[in-house]
Amino acid sequence: MAYPTSAAAPAPSNALGAAHVLASIFLFAVMDAMVKWLTAAFPIHQIIFFRSCFALVPCLVLALQAGGLGSLRTERLLTHVLRGIVGLVSMGLIFYAFSVMKLADAAAILFAGPLFLTALAGPLLGERVGIRRWSAVLAGFAGVLVIIQPGGDTFGYGALAALTAAGLYALAMIMVRRLGATEGAVAITFYFSLFGTIAGAGLVAVLGWTPPTAEQFALLVAVGLVGGIAQIFMSQAFRLAEAAVISPLKYSSMIWVVLFGYALWGELPAAHVVVGVGILILSGLYILHREARLALPARRRAVPLR
Repeated sequence: MAYPTSAAAPAPSNALGAAHVLASIFLFAVMDAMVKWLTAAFPIHQIIFFRSCFALVPCLVLALQAGGLGSLRTERLLTHVLRGIVGLVSMGLIFYAFSVMKLADAAAILFAGPLFLTALAGPLLGERVGIRRWSAVLAGFAGVLVIIQPGGDTFGYGALAALTAAGLYALAMIMVRRLGATEGAVAITFYFSLFGTIAGAGLVAVLGWTPPTAEQFALLVAVGLVGGIAQIFMSQAFRLAEAAVISPLKYSSMIWVVLFGYALWGELPAAHVVVGVGILILSGLYILHREARLALPARRRAVPLR
């Protein structure tokens, strides 16, 4: 399937968008499990290098398929660099959280990302956030507190890293939203991966390299390939379908991370994590519901009268 490398909008399809986002969620869960496995043997900066470097492969293949490398030309390189810095720090914090926490616990805290996105939408995007959505945001952060339990077993540097990563992820998504007006899904993924490759290579040069075995090398390469494909699928999903339709599907990632965590490490989330995730999901779904309701009049006004 060909993916556009320009900002030209593809034919809308909620069903196709849903299929893309579900595939992306599964692939990201696979990548997260591989990353957690690799953190036992490799420093995080080396995993970041492989994650970024080999994510370039699917981007280049799709770019060539769409008409050549010229299709990746951009006039917004600075925005790509800024997004790369924020995204790379977020990635490093996520990988650290995976290395010291249960996979499901870290993934649960990352569900705070949409809360940060709503909170930042006002000052950074000029969107009006009403009292109902602010109430949902506050309820969601109460769910985060239930998960991390300050002073409890879940609380620690890993939980703080995951929560900070969620905030930085929201900031990166705001940048992606702005880039999406002129850049295609492949280009956005390409420049993020290119920046990560350059930065990751610099970190490896400064901080050192751990030689992998053949099997470990294959797994490191797979992290990049799977992550790159998943990222393209997710970007394309939001170009194909309405965000209000497909965004709730992202919460299905909890199913996969629980399954992988149990199958590979015998991990199961504690009861308080399940409760906190429930609060987070409900608050996130309410925010999506309110955004869809507020967008409806605008969509109706946009329909030409016959």
